[in-house]
Amino acid sequence: MPESPISFARGAPAPELIPAAELAECAYAVAQREGARLFSYGPGAGYGPLREWIAARHDVEAERVVLTVGGLLGFVIFAAEALRRRPGRVLVEAPSYDRPLKILAREGAEIVALPMDDEGLDPDALEAELGRASEAPSFLYTIPTFQNPSGRTLSSDRRRRLVEIARAHGLPVLEDDPYGLVRFEGESPPTLHELEGGELVTYTSSFSKTVAPGLRTGYFVLPGVTARSFEERAVSMYISPPFLAQATIAEFVERGRFEPNLERVRAELGARRDAMLGALEHELPEASWSRPDGGYFIWLDLPHEVDTSALAGRAEQAAVTFVAGRDFFPEGSALGRASARLAFSYETPERIAEGIGLLSGLMR
Repeated sequence: MPESPISFARGAPAPELIPAAELAECAYAVAQREGARLFSYGPGAGYGPLREWIAARHDVEAERVVLTVGGLLGFVIFAAEALRRRPGRVLVEAPSYDRPLKILAREGAEIVALPMDDEGLDPDALEAELGRASEAPSFLYTIPTFQNPSGRTLSSDRRRRLVEIARAHGLPVLEDDPYGLVRFEGESPPTLHELEGGELVTYTSSFSKTVAPGLRTGYFVLPGVTARSFEERAVSMYISPPFLAQATIAEFVERGRFEPNLERVRAELGARRDAMLGALEHELPEASWSRPDGGYFIWLDLPHEVDTSALAGRAEQAAVTFVAGRDFFPEGSALGRASARLAFSYETPERIAEGIGLLSGLMR
């Protein structure tokens, strides 16, 4: 048994990947420079210099960028606004990030999970679903690049097809892209937001996977007609965002540290992905898995007789954790029984190899 638990469940950067000393310097510098203004209430859309930097990266007006207290709280705001405008179904990928599924269920939305394969969401399935019912869905929620939980990336051809379908049906799309910059190899495809122009596609990302999750800074690039109402709902929930955290990131960027840090994260996580792929090849040749070009996750499909929910309980006792596959499907679904999400972001290559070996032994 390992000296401390090996976590394949935690989809977060390991502590040694967080530039803590540099961020502390940045926080001190901005606090000294801006003083009480940084510790007071302020604009609901967030810290102006950081909004402007994000707007420039996405070639939009700064008024369309709203900083949020983490990406997930932003999803709560977006879903509430979208379901208010157009109640009913929400379309998601199968599998999909478990926390938005729980939020949508609490909001009373009907969740329709659409199939995906190694090229991402199946556009034929999307088109068929849009033609199935007379009432249009509220929106499509998709993580097209290094998807959570599968690690898969929607191909360029499918991205264009998805945008065509969205335009033809007037379908709002929420493109969640916290992992897209964490690419180890290959060329980055255009975002759905870039392809569509940002009228139907809302783009959201976060600094949790590229800088530090504890700063709790996400952002939304919204269509002009919805940005103001989104900001108003955000203010009604938390009055004012945490400006010190947002200003710390802006200072980190201004000092030219964002890209070098991103390169370091890419190199470290690429080595960890390679370690997990190698360990799976060696320890679990009877299984199959995704082979992501970046991100944080690998999706594991075990032989059909394996129940990963039961396996997760035994693994936790052996000090290895992962998330069972059925957690990433709407409640009541029969899918994901023999699948699992494995995060390679939190452990060293040596502990990854040890943990996969332990899982292999437990499975047998």
